[in-house]
Amino acid sequence: MTNPTSASSPEIRTFLCRSDNIGVLMRDPATGACASIDVPEAAPVLAALEETGWRLTDILVTHRHGDHVAGIEEVKRATGALVTAPAKAGSAVPAVDRPVREGDHVRVGGLEAEVWETPGHCSDHVSYLFREAGLLFAGDTLFTLGCGRVLEDDPATLWRSLQRFLALPDATQVFSGHDYVLANARFALAAEPDNAALAERQEEAERLQQQGGFLIPSTLRAEKATNPFLRAAEPALARAVNLAPGTDPEIVFTSLRDWKNRF
Repeated sequence: MTNPTSASSPEIRTFLCRSDNIGVLMRDPATGACASIDVPEAAPVLAALEETGWRLTDILVTHRHGDHVAGIEEVKRATGALVTAPAKAGSAVPAVDRPVREGDHVRVGGLEAEVWETPGHCSDHVSYLFREAGLLFAGDTLFTLGCGRVLEDDPATLWRSLQRFLALPDATQVFSGHDYVLANARFALAAEPDNAALAERQEEAERLQQQGGFLIPSTLRAEKATNPFLRAAEPALARAVNLAPGTDPEIVFTSLRDWKNRF
């Protein structure tokens, strides 16, 4: 599916890879430069490039997990794209040209991104914030209606990463690494059954799935209203995990994440 953009905005193409990974191409219309956010597998990325006629210049890697990097070498051979990846991932990401860390900036044509280290799901995870364009590529840190499973570090680390996103403008578009939306919606409604906005988003996600689409990107405004992992300060979420309203949101978040692991 292609997301509508104005003439001055980045052009975006989103599509499924593997079973539930989200592939994303982002193109700067002023220069023709184009980035793939991760490469879960090569064929869908190359097919999207063929369909659009776009020329891939960059691959921006969020983290080292195989379902995000498996297609990098094939796509790089086919396109010559420059591979940017977290320095902390080391050799686990193949064919890296440019390792990046917190505070670095990367450019895709005239579009500039800030590199944020956002660990929690894994220790090397980074997110790419195209602040001027209002785009956040959050990988497996933040999902529509959910967040990543804590595989390394601890829940507090992931909580701190998510807190950084909350300071961004509400209109920021959030692109996540997987389409887990319907499963996330079921958990979110179990945790906050009286949230009318959440019920509406579940219905929207179901309609989009029937049409062959998905509720990605989301916006920070929508996530703040419906994503339980960003709403851990809400009294209803504390009560959902048998904690008193006013409990430290980090503790509520940790309990919610543990519940989701068993849901």
